[in-house]
Amino acid sequence: MEPNSPDAPPARVPVEDGFFTIPDRAGEAPRLLGSRCRACGEVFFPRRIVCAKCLVQNTEDAILGPRGKLWTYTYTHVPMFGALRADVGGYGVGQVDLPEGPRVQAVLAGGPGDFRIGMEMELDLETLRVDKQGREVVIFRFRPVEGGAR
Repeated sequence: MEPNSPDAPPARVPVEDGFFTIPDRAGEAPRLLGSRCRACGEVFFPRRIVCAKCLVQNTEDAILGPRGKLWTYTYTHVPMFGALRADVGGYGVGQVDLPEGPRVQAVLAGGPGDFRIGMEMELDLETLRVDKQGREVVIFRFRPVEGGAR
């Protein structure tokens, strides 16, 4: 399907560049963009130039895995500011431990009873709004993995 054809899905752009990838192919998972210190091996999200552990200015880009474990969470019972749908009525916010080391704070997909500490979470994208060019402006979020282990 041609990108400009009427049947093509709308283009998607990140709410802010440099934090995550937007997959080109169906079934491909988005990934977070972090940094790895070349001196001590510590991994960070978001990207940084100076290592917060050893203070060396010698980091490289690192693509982080799309899954992690929910460390903690809370549920906010108000609509997300700037969201496409204000009728949703709330959203979860949590911290997810990635296997590479960083703990990432992010919006969670699901209702107030959908989360458990230690559950497996998967990176996903959510449309926040549509811009003036008709592109979907997306944010990253984590959602519970169906049948995910504790």
